Amino acid sequence: MRKKIILGTLFILLAAAGFLAWQVFGPTVSAPEGKYFYIRTGSVYEDVKTSLTEKKIISNVFFFDLISKQVKYNRSVKAGRYQIKGGMSLFNLVRMLRSGNQAPVNLVITKLRTKEDLAQKLAANFESDSAGFAKAINSPAMLKDWHLDSNTMMTAIIPNTYTFLWNTAPEKILSKLEKEKEKFWNEERLTKAKALNLSIEQVYTMASIVEEETNKQEDKGKIASVYLNRMEKGMKLQADPTVKFAMKNFELKRIREKHIAFESPFNTYQNSGLPPGPICTPSSKTIDAVLNAPATNYIYFVARPDWSGLSNFSESYTEHQLNAKNYQHFLDSVNIR
Repeated sequence: MRKKIILGTLFILLAAAGFLAWQVFGPTVSAPEGKYFYIRTGSVYEDVKTSLTEKKIISNVFFFDLISKQVKYNRSVKAGRYQIKGGMSLFNLVRMLRSGNQAPVNLVITKLRTKEDLAQKLAANFESDSAGFAKAINSPAMLKDWHLDSNTMMTAIIPNTYTFLWNTAPEKILSKLEKEKEKFWNEERLTKAKALNLSIEQVYTMASIVEEETNKQEDKGKIASVYLNRMEKGMKLQADPTVKFAMKNFELKRIREKHIAFESPFNTYQNSGLPPGPICTPSSKTIDAVLNAPATNYIYFVARPDWSGLSNFSESYTEHQLNAKNYQHFLDSVNIR
């Protein structure tokens, strides 16, 4: 009888130990919807526990509390973005949260047109909202430190992929982007900019116009040469994309007289020289196309009357008129207004 009692007690103890081991080390954690679990800055332990429960990531609060108290996670909550995989154990979950082992954010910056676009892009990827990023972007102290102004601020952004933590402060994110800009403008690029008699901001601004003019890399250098030649001759740039930017109407297909008459320092039909800042964030390839623009006598260009995306270039206005007329007929034929 005693032997049966001992065996029974042992069985109960083993079963209890197995249950405990399963709850702590077994695959009891569920993946959150959207792959990541976010802990906002200022959150306390109860906030985390409630969120984990509401999102059905954990089902047993007792064991979560037990582990958290053992490793003192309940006193050391770290904000961030965490990748929680289905089938994780509670032990590994608490250990990850306790160590602050975040999943990094890969910020992919391509073409952005305005500072508002930049603020929205950053807010979509990080903890701070667009208002927080807008405040940082327009910070007079930051702009002064970078030797930029409200118009040239976007020249600090070189499209690329950057890695940050989700809860990185807006100022630190922008600071890193600006430091990457400094690395981009190496001695070779600075020398080429100087040879063109253009500042970094002016090269970037011209590249932004070229970026909006074409997607064809083979045409970018030639388009840059057109604008460089116009500047050298004291001609207005008359770049259609600057009108779209001035009007903040990026859906315009054809620029008419009423558009050209729109008053804005960014309208290069109304004003001489480059606009006061970029009209988008050009790719590094486009910036290099400007820096390496071929020496040409081209003064004009217009899209070819087809769907190739390429342009016809000309040195004389007479030739340009013919090219432009052919393109206008093409637009009319496909009913683009």
